[in-house]
Amino acid sequence: MNNAIRLVLAATSVGLVLSGAALAGDCTGNVVGVRPITQYNHAAGNGFLAVRSGPGTGYTQIGELYLGDEISVWDRQGNWLYVYCMSGRCQTPLWGNPTPQGWAYAKYMSIGGVCP
Repeated sequence: MNNAIRLVLAATSVGLVLSGAALAGDCTGNVVGVRPITQYNHAAGNGFLAVRSGPGTGYTQIGELYLGDEISVWDRQGNWLYVYCMSGRCQTPLWGNPTPQGWAYAKYMSIGGVCP
């Protein structure tokens, strides 16, 4: 590879890094504002944040997040965030599959980073 091509490739790489383009998963946060696990009641909807198959309450609940769980955010549609359980009780939930991935209501998450 000649030096001119190397210089162009290096400049392109630096430009991509400096542009600050967000990558999926660069946004993380925690579940807040839900009742503690000691007040868990699945039937009453207490002590968890529902993870759904789509961005709205009309979609099926597929998992649960709990107060303090760490999540990564991959997408946003209005007030709904597409999240993935990174750590916390959501890895061994009281209902549903471990490490849920789906849509959750943004009001109950404190997020930061490069977010969608």
